[in-house]
Amino acid sequence: MSESRPSPFATPHDFPVAVVPDDIDFMGHVNNANYLKWVQEAVLSHWRSIAPPQAVAEHLWVALKHEITYRKPAFLDDQVVASVILEKVHGARAFYQTVIKRGEEVLAEVQSSWCCISATTMRPTKIAQDIVGHFTPKD
Repeated sequence: MSESRPSPFATPHDFPVAVVPDDIDFMGHVNNANYLKWVQEAVLSHWRSIAPPQAVAEHLWVALKHEITYRKPAFLDDQVVASVILEKVHGARAFYQTVIKRGEEVLAEVQSSWCCISATTMRPTKIAQDIVGHFTPKD
């Protein structure tokens, strides 16, 4: 995808994150591994909120790759939001950008790729164009 063209999927999906005591590590802030848990929850929430119920029942998602840049720590009781943007879908793969924020402060930025799996066969499956269409903005 060219950087000069906006993604046809550029509508963000905001997912509120609850920072709980189990997220906090020995240094008094959220352990880095929890950011990836939040990304997974946010991406799956995005899928479930837009895809038709039958598609949600027939498809599962597994993460293939995460590239994360940590900017600032999060702490217990922070109001955190993971904002996901679906950048593109190619065959059985989906590519997401997630920005984790506390207010206007960026805590982490994540690029991730996901593989769609058939819930029946547990094998990669291409996302049908009519399902992908649910994720594109309507003019």
